[in-house]
Amino acid sequence: MQRYFVPPEQFGESSVVLAGEDARHAVRVMRMKPGDECIVSDGVSREARVVIRDADPERVTADIVEPLPGDREPGWSVTVAQSLPKGDKMEIVIQKGTELGAAAFVPFQSERMIVQYDARKEAKRLERWRKIAKEAAEQAHRSRIPDVGPVLAWRELIALFPRYDAVFFCYEKASGSLRHGLRTAVRRWLDGTGKDAPAPNVLLVVGPEGGFSEREAAEAEAAGAVAVGLGRRILRTETAAMAALACLMYESGEMGGV
Repeated sequence: MQRYFVPPEQFGESSVVLAGEDARHAVRVMRMKPGDECIVSDGVSREARVVIRDADPERVTADIVEPLPGDREPGWSVTVAQSLPKGDKMEIVIQKGTELGAAAFVPFQSERMIVQYDARKEAKRLERWRKIAKEAAEQAHRSRIPDVGPVLAWRELIALFPRYDAVFFCYEKASGSLRHGLRTAVRRWLDGTGKDAPAPNVLLVVGPEGGFSEREAAEAEAAGAVAVGLGRRILRTETAAMAALACLMYESGEMGGV
């Protein structure tokens, strides 16, 4: 069933409103008409199955017929910090990462990135990235849309490390594996919080095509990150992000891990 996200103010007690692009998509692309059903979420706490009452390309009104639990989010909150890759690779990371369950994305600049960052284009690019996250969340039947933040400098990213329960820094020269680092960090976290504590908040840091410099690796570890490897093969930056995220989802029990 088609899913749409709407701002909370468009989610009433007994009805919801689709406007703008969502309304046009419902009417012109999905060919929805009165009597058709879809799922609508406010991306925060409310989700429902609705039946369309009025269908117009600029405004669709639908009546709520069944509140839904909205429980499709992973137990762990995993943010993907991705150094800006070239071309449309960031779009791929956001799209596939949203499908896998990432809670947020933090694009950042690093020493060896290939792409030339242009701050003048940031607003338009950020709008594009957030649209991709929304569409991917709808396709994957997520209960919320992952946040996509503005591009940060390397120092700004490091300053965020203390906000997370664990920070994993993907580095080809790391001596330990992601699996070992993850399980060690989780045991440490459980020892300090107890089994009834909220699920951990994890940051996954992935470098650009050129990888991280030794200076960046040293600074990340000094700031509390755990350097981890992703096997004996060299992965493309967008592949590394997805492989590491899938591993985290598996180990958290999201994909059957224990």
